[in-house]
Amino acid sequence: MRAFGFIFPTMIIALLVLLGLAAVLFFWVAGSYNSLVTLRNRFKNAFAQIDVQLKRRYDLIPNLVETAKGYLKHERETLEAVIAARNTAYAASKAAAANPADAAAMKNLLGAEAGLGGALSRLMVVSEQYPDLKANQNMMQLTEELTSTENKISFARQAYNDAVTQYNTRREVFPTNLIAGVFNFAEAQLFQVDTAAERQAPQVKFS
Repeated sequence: MRAFGFIFPTMIIALLVLLGLAAVLFFWVAGSYNSLVTLRNRFKNAFAQIDVQLKRRYDLIPNLVETAKGYLKHERETLEAVIAARNTAYAASKAAAANPADAAAMKNLLGAEAGLGGALSRLMVVSEQYPDLKANQNMMQLTEELTSTENKISFARQAYNDAVTQYNTRREVFPTNLIAGVFNFAEAQLFQVDTAAERQAPQVKFS
């Protein structure tokens, strides 16, 4: 009986210890999970600011092309290339905005944005050869607004990339990476260009 009386409190203590460890494990898992969710929502919100400026630029481009059309009568191919690139980028941005955590959608947007930047740069180079177009007040205003929008995109992109870097770092470090793997917290895609040519922002300001 004495042995049984000794074993019983020992079992109670062991059970309490196990319950305590289970509670610690639960709160650690919950804390890690919630921190990943918070960081993911943070970079999603940051992308929303990029999306606002991208939409502003997509709205400006058709007006820019329409203004240039009256002067660039022999540059139809250039104008059509800008509109085609704009439409491709617009569609890609909608897919990325629906889920900024989708790395494939973000990569598609980056490629489309690089194409649009190249098309806009070619349009500006061509426009430089037409003094009347350069002097057009509407064209000057549109290019100024486009330049301002490009600057806002750059600032928003920096904030987004900072948020993505913080999220990716958290999901990669041990032991949080275990939680990220179990709950499918995928790596997020930075909004950045990869080549020297793509790093050149569209020159939308006449000299």
